[in-house]
Amino acid sequence: MKKAILIILILIVLILAVTAGLLIRLRIRTDRIRTDFSPVFENEKYSEPVSVEGVEVITQDVSCGYACIEMFSAWNGGDLTEEDLFAEYGKVVTSTGDRFCEEMNRRFPEYTTTIHKYMTDTELIDAAYDNLANGVPVPFEWAAKKGDVWTLHYSLLTGMDIPNDTVTVANPYGYMEEVTVEEFLQRTSFEAYENMPFYFKLAFAVGIFEKNTIFTVR
Repeated sequence: MKKAILIILILIVLILAVTAGLLIRLRIRTDRIRTDFSPVFENEKYSEPVSVEGVEVITQDVSCGYACIEMFSAWNGGDLTEEDLFAEYGKVVTSTGDRFCEEMNRRFPEYTTTIHKYMTDTELIDAAYDNLANGVPVPFEWAAKKGDVWTLHYSLLTGMDIPNDTVTVANPYGYMEEVTVEEFLQRTSFEAYENMPFYFKLAFAVGIFEKNTIFTVR
């Protein structure tokens, strides 16, 4: 009996040590992506606003991932809906960034969708700006509120006006949203997510979810 208790205690200590290590690693990775982005406001490259016209925002019916695919399809001249996707799979398959990226490539073979994870703030701004300058909306992951509750959420980036400190987002909670560059980055890094549940923190720590993640579509 004593030996069994000792083994259980050792396992508990090991689990706690591994968990602590993963959370420390996550903190280090988060600190690395939060770079000083202030130079973008003086960078000539971003002096002109970029935007994509024709994105119609919807209120998600099944999931934010499916809703973003529906909005992208409508913008692209298609008629794929959330309900179509759910009827085909019988479930939501876009819960992780990698699976969302796979589905974008499957549904829109005329484009190449690439996932970019843990970009620094300046890298994220640059990649998003270039994609918008090419005339294509940018799917991305961020923290968003549904009512008063923070959630992990997909949306479509549709515009950036860096000199005027404005980022425009088609949020499938049913509205167009304008935020500052700082708020945008606080939310893509999930630093804005107040009182994040511990299981979400663990999911980030083990790589199920990622921070500063966008999907370039070219």
